Amino acid sequence: MLELLSQYGYWGIFFFLVLGIVGLPLPDEIMMTFIGYLASTGQLELVLTFVSALAGSICGITISYLLGGRLGYPFLRRYGNKMFINRRRLRMTQFLFRKYGNWVLFFGYFIPGVRHITAYVAGISHMPWTRFAAYAYAGGLFWCSTFIGLGYLVGANWEQTFTTLHHYGELSLWVLVPLLLVALAWFFYNHHQRRYNSIRK
Repeated sequence: MLELLSQYGYWGIFFFLVLGIVGLPLPDEIMMTFIGYLASTGQLELVLTFVSALAGSICGITISYLLGGRLGYPFLRRYGNKMFINRRRLRMTQFLFRKYGNWVLFFGYFIPGVRHITAYVAGISHMPWTRFAAYAYAGGLFWCSTFIGLGYLVGANWEQTFTTLHHYGELSLWVLVPLLLVALAWFFYNHHQRRYNSIRK
């Protein structure tokens, strides 16, 4: 990841997340937690880091939605295994859609193996674009804020923290939500203080 960032910078973050959301087996959460840590050390600019990650997530999930709408289930049956989208994950995602509806697009980002499929299923089912965008883009905002904010907050302990959360699986969501709220509050306060101090100078 360091090599990727040193060569391509914020574009590297963007394309990494585009490919990860479309379906390639890339460590998306580790990447975002790591770049959050780099932003906390000043090696990356926080706003550009966040915008790059969010744009990559939105573009990736939009591509999946368009592919699902245009190519349908035959595409997944033929090429799904190459993107690690197997029948079991597809059935699980369909079950979650039936049970929780559109909210799967929002919270599906946090479920490995599901976030890569939700947009395909939404496209295949011809979900209206406005409804898809409302849930999917808001979920991307929440997802990026959570892991980048987590990396920013924990600093050098980012890797140990992520490993701990990943170990406890779904229970980590109950930890991430309050952490996100704390992170956002801290971001706003910190940027407000910097702007206030620059104005005073």
